[in-house]
Amino acid sequence: MFSLPLGDHAQLRPLEPWQAQEFLAHMDRARATVDPWIPWATFSTDLESATATLQRYADRLAADGGRIYGMWLDGTLVGGVMFTRFESATGVCEVGCWVEPAGEGRGLVTRACRALVDWAIRERGMSRVEWFVTPGNARSVEVARRLGMRRDGVLRQRYPYRGVRHDSEVWSVLAEEWPPREGAGRDSGGVQAELDRLMAEFVGAFDNTGERRPDLGVIRDLFVPQGRIIANVGDEPVFYDLDGFIEPRQKMLTDGTLTEFREWEVSERTEVFGSVAQRFSHYRKSGYHHGTWFEGAGHKTTQFLRTPAGWRMSSLAWDDEPAEVVAGGGGGS
Repeated sequence: MFSLPLGDHAQLRPLEPWQAQEFLAHMDRARATVDPWIPWATFSTDLESATATLQRYADRLAADGGRIYGMWLDGTLVGGVMFTRFESATGVCEVGCWVEPAGEGRGLVTRACRALVDWAIRERGMSRVEWFVTPGNARSVEVARRLGMRRDGVLRQRYPYRGVRHDSEVWSVLAEEWPPREGAGRDSGGVQAELDRLMAEFVGAFDNTGERRPDLGVIRDLFVPQGRIIANVGDEPVFYDLDGFIEPRQKMLTDGTLTEFREWEVSERTEVFGSVAQRFSHYRKSGYHHGTWFEGAGHKTTQFLRTPAGWRMSSLAWDDEPAEVVAGGGGGS
């Protein structure tokens, strides 16, 4: 049976009607967080209705009009991705996703959606991949950003749900905007664009401004598994593996310690040498640390490797300039 590794002991596989019992158990766990955003969760409340949900997608698959896939983490179904609409005649399709709390914070949704978009564009020749999201669904908006999509606009009161009409934001990525597969070409422009994307996703993962909920799990997707991150802001450098870096920062960005935080590159210099690259960045950052506003800046040096899965970060080290009010830590630390 088809299975695509997602890393972190997770797999992407087709989700079919015969798995309705497993899907129902998963939906019971996910309902509180999924139901506000994916209305069909409301209708998968028993074995018959769960089977019917999956059968609808099986019928769409047979007609080449849609597909659905599950994400299994350590053997347990924790979410999925789907082509809710697939129009080969017009070259337009729509991608969607959902995940229960046990699957959050690992970057699984981003990796799975990226696989779907890449297949749609590279294998099926789609010209445009769309993403519809309710404006209040900050996590879904962040996935769209990580996929390199652009916000096209808002469809006001597009659909009714529980007696209220809801707006939909429309995001999309075009075939010519999708980065080339590694090995298809080694032009420096394409490589530069891919390294720009990796850095943008890294700094964007820490953003908790507005109603955004940061998902630092995506960092595991940006780095090789053996990656290292080094803080050189004190007397001695501090070395982190990925888990050691992610976990405390995810906590600070979600427990109220660090709020309205964002970081952005001011300038960069990138050099590519065949299958390795390095980038020197000047960045700025701002936010509230324990309720006190601060602004800061610093420098990063990042190393990249070309791997069979594409370009990945291998190491990153940073040094902060003194913050103007309170030190917030480089890279959202």
